[in-house]
Amino acid sequence: MNKNDWKNFFNDKSEKCKVLVVGDVMIDKYYHGDVHKFASDAPVPVAKIVKRRSALGAAANIAGNLALMGCRTYLAGFVGDDHNFETLSSQLKEFGINQDGLITTEFPTTTKVRVMSGRQQMFRMDFEDTSPRSMIHFAALEKYIRQRLNDSFDAVVIADYEKGVCTDYFCASVIKAAHSHGVPVTVLPYGQQWIKYAQADYVTPNISKINKIMLNPIDGESDEVVERAGRYIMRKFKIKNVLATRSAYGISLITENDAAHIPTISQEVFDSAGAADTVTAVFSMALAGGLKPTDGAYISNIAAGIVISKSGTYAVSREDMLNALEFSA
Repeated sequence: MNKNDWKNFFNDKSEKCKVLVVGDVMIDKYYHGDVHKFASDAPVPVAKIVKRRSALGAAANIAGNLALMGCRTYLAGFVGDDHNFETLSSQLKEFGINQDGLITTEFPTTTKVRVMSGRQQMFRMDFEDTSPRSMIHFAALEKYIRQRLNDSFDAVVIADYEKGVCTDYFCASVIKAAHSHGVPVTVLPYGQQWIKYAQADYVTPNISKINKIMLNPIDGESDEVVERAGRYIMRKFKIKNVLATRSAYGISLITENDAAHIPTISQEVFDSAGAADTVTAVFSMALAGGLKPTDGAYISNIAAGIVISKSGTYAVSREDMLNALEFSA
């Protein structure tokens, strides 16, 4: 396919895609201020807050990307009964994301609060509790997923940030349920226990995440080395395919019989936060829309270039993609 075919996909087919995102849901809050002095009562800088904003984070950010690109998007995970959930819920409504799969627990809604000065992050506060959730909560979440899979989804995304949702049992249960309906599963992995993603159709790690499971870390520069690492992941964890994001070196799609290495698009980098979310979202949308995996990798690479040029968490829209495709080679 060429860029005109991809543009036609976003114009005509993306809104027909139906995707379920399951995993760790967060809300990101940003407080922007001017730092000109230190406090009189402690040797710390004082930020006079002039602007505040909130953004969908983690699994919610993946859902946000999908929704802004036109997909019919459903989000499932755990939240708390608190003010941060009210903020999250309000933004999900604005994006048109179905949130019936959010199960309320006694734990707080995972929230990251950042204080910014210009484009520089001064510090971050995390509100979270990663203690194991009860079997009652998991049973409610699994029931929702099983019922929704009867509604003919085109793709399922598992977004793991190790915040309490993606246990070994739960990941295996979601993958098995999706495959029983013929639905492909993409996983944004985390940590070192990737065996819980066994039989997933794709994992979408960056080099940093890959190095968490490698005996000998790689830097991502060599196509051959990245391909070898991808095949190690597929073999060791029984994962079918790997889409590896390589920062300045682009993206590699490693499959059973082939590999495609796509160079990065030259871009000034402001912030890489959320790039992995966007790659996972765009690639999953491509699968849902019937594109070839290599085409999905190409447009995911373009989307990643958009995100890293922005400050903070940013969800890529269909208009962003169409504009980027217009000026791509």
